[in-house]
Amino acid sequence: MSLSSQTQPDLDTVREVASDVHRAISTVIQGKEDVIGTTVTVLLAQGHLLLEDVPGVGKTMLAKAVAKAIDCEVSRIQFTPDLLPSDITGVSVFNQETRHFEFRRGAVFANVVVGDEINRASPKTQSALLECMEEHQVTVDGHTYSLPGPFLVMATQNPIEMEGTYPLPEAQRDRFMARISVGYPSATAEAQMLLSHGSTDPLTALQPVTTAEQMRHVVNAVRKLHAAPALRQYVVDLVAATRSHPQLRLGASPRASLQLLRASCAHAALTGRDHVIPEDVQFMAATVLPHRLMLSGEAQLARATTESITADIIRNTRVPAAS
Repeated sequence: MSLSSQTQPDLDTVREVASDVHRAISTVIQGKEDVIGTTVTVLLAQGHLLLEDVPGVGKTMLAKAVAKAIDCEVSRIQFTPDLLPSDITGVSVFNQETRHFEFRRGAVFANVVVGDEINRASPKTQSALLECMEEHQVTVDGHTYSLPGPFLVMATQNPIEMEGTYPLPEAQRDRFMARISVGYPSATAEAQMLLSHGSTDPLTALQPVTTAEQMRHVVNAVRKLHAAPALRQYVVDLVAATRSHPQLRLGASPRASLQLLRASCAHAALTGRDHVIPEDVQFMAATVLPHRLMLSGEAQLARATTESITADIIRNTRVPAAS
């Protein structure tokens, strides 16, 4: 059973906005259509995105392209070892004239927050984003301040084997809806990049293709998509399987279930369907689950990966029959 046909105009708007954003990002990031597709899906699902890869493959460029494609407030945080939590959230400053404390907003007060090399800051500073990402608010000195909507954190990080990095706390990894790796471009795409990026910066030519208000509309439309009870149970079964897998010492949380369902709804909307099917869940589970899982000692010695274990769980979890 699906929603009323009255939702079709909303779905058409979702696909139109997604297509415009995808096309705009493609002018900057070439040869990475699957990466851009996942990025747009997370954007529609109102999640947060973690870009992990070696330096120089375009992680920051991708994040900046997404930010510029939306006509909204954007901020960029360069994470360094000496960055303080108050630099992110803000700080109360005493005004000598009014004799009162005034709150000065931190960099997190924006619609799109680009966090560059997030794992170069200390765990204490990284944790300053926990409340922001989960509750879309900031609490400073006992006062709570709401963040603007839509709110998206796109963070880049280098692999933890790189010098000068700190591993992200488990609680923060769990708040990212998806983790993707940009990867090296193909030879053809890299040659095209040299041609197009060699003399000009493609970001300067990128114009916004949507607004914050329109993004709020499409996010609400995506959340209205129908997910049958059997489909929701399928999401629960997949996540529960990570908690009992013998090669994992930490499985996915209930937050992962919610974010997997939301991502699946966004993926369904991008295909023009007003309801979620198991293939949507399977496709998004490969991106939503692996970064939340922690391998057991034996699995690490066997050089297993969370990606391969997630694929194994997807294969072995019973798929609900079509209703």
